[in-house]
Amino acid sequence: MNPRPPTEFEQHAAQVQRGFFRELWDFMRHNKKWWLAPIIIVLLLAGALVILGGSGLAPFIYTVF
Repeated sequence: MNPRPPTEFEQHAAQVQRGFFRELWDFMRHNKKWWLAPIIIVLLLAGALVILGGSGLAPFIYTVF
């Protein structure tokens, strides 16, 4: 049994290789969802603090707060 041929959308998606952040940026720009940018930035900063908090840089981070 032959598989179905790919649709036009599937062909285009296979040609375009973009990263997650590029896709997110394009989504926010195209759909005018600029309110998502501060939320994403805060989440990225909080994640960086969690990761760095368990490293040798922890004493320097704690003095900031």
